[in-house]
Amino acid sequence: MLSFLYTFLSLFFLLLPFTAPAAEKTAAEQVTDGQQIDLTHPRYRKLYRELEEKHHFSAAELQDLFAGVTIKRRVLELMDRPWEAKPYYQYAPLFLTAANIETGKKKLAQYRELLDRIEQSLGVDREIIIAIWGIESRYGVSQGKFNVFQVLNTLFAAYPRRSQFFRKQLIHLLLLCRENNVDPHSIYGSYAGAFGQPQFIPSSFREYAVSFDGDKKRDVWNSVPDILASIANYLRRYHWQLDATVYAELGDRLVDERLTAVLKKGRKGRISRQLVQDILKKPLPPSPENRKLSIVALKLDPKKGGGVRYIAGYPNFQAITAWNHSNHYAMAVAELAEAFLK
Repeated sequence: MLSFLYTFLSLFFLLLPFTAPAAEKTAAEQVTDGQQIDLTHPRYRKLYRELEEKHHFSAAELQDLFAGVTIKRRVLELMDRPWEAKPYYQYAPLFLTAANIETGKKKLAQYRELLDRIEQSLGVDREIIIAIWGIESRYGVSQGKFNVFQVLNTLFAAYPRRSQFFRKQLIHLLLLCRENNVDPHSIYGSYAGAFGQPQFIPSSFREYAVSFDGDKKRDVWNSVPDILASIANYLRRYHWQLDATVYAELGDRLVDERLTAVLKKGRKGRISRQLVQDILKKPLPPSPENRKLSIVALKLDPKKGGGVRYIAGYPNFQAITAWNHSNHYAMAVAELAEAFLK
C-alpha cells in the first residue's frame, strides 16, 4: 500500500506544472532613482561614530555633508555590467581605436621632456603612462559625470556585495577633501567613484597621487605633470621595471595541466618562467629578478575564427593589474602602448 501511495504521489508531482523560482532582484531593482538614503540606519550611525571619534569630524559637519543624500539608480545598474566583463575581442576595440592611438602619439611628442623626467625619476615607461591616461579618461576629455559623493553613498547603502569597500572609499573621500580644501560635493567622476584624469578612487589618490609641477598640490584634474607622474608613481609602487617585458605570447592552446592550473587561479596565479620555457620548449624573455609569471587567456572573435590567445603576464603586466584587476584592462594598456610605437 505504501509503495502504491509513493508511486501515485511521485506521478502526481511530476504532472504538476513547473514554476521556475523567481529571479533574485538586482541591487538596482530594489531601489528607486532619487530615493532618500536612510541616514538613521545602523550602518550610517556606525559610520558617523567612526568619522567623529577617529577622524574628528563634528556632528554638525556630518549633518551638513550628508543632508538630503539620495540613491543614483544608474550607478547600481552599471556596477552589474562592467566593461571588463566583456570578452577581450569586444573589450579591446573600445580603446585600441585609430583616434586613441593617434592622440597618444601626439601626447608622447607634446610631453616628451616631462616624460623624460618622469622616466628618470620614477622608472616607468612613457608609453604605458600615456596608454593608461588614454584608456582612463581619453587624455582628460572624459573624466565622468557622476557626483562621486552620491556614488559612494549609493554603493555603501544599496550595493551589499561591495558595501564595505565603498564605505572605506567614502571615508577616504571626506579625508582627501578636508586635506586639500575641496568641497566633497564638487567632485565628479565615474559610476564606481573614480575621478580626475587618471581616474583614481579616493584611497588611491591619498596613497599614490604626487605633485610633479613644483607647487606641492596634488592636482589630478588639471596639472598634466601631476597626472602623469601620479600614474607612474602608482606603477612604481607595484615594482614596475623600466624597459622590461610586459607579456609574452604562448600560442593558441595550453599544452600542460600545470599551465592550466595557474590559469584557473586567475590574477594571482603564478608560475616560474623557466618552467614555462621547459613546457613549451621555446625561449621566453627574461623576467626581472626572475619573478614568476601569470597565465592569461584572451578570447578571440568567433567571426574571425574564434579560439583563445594565451599569454604570459610578466611582473610589469601584474603591476598594471594592481591598478585595475582585470587582465583585459592590462592587455589593452599593453597593446595600446605598443601601437604608439608603430
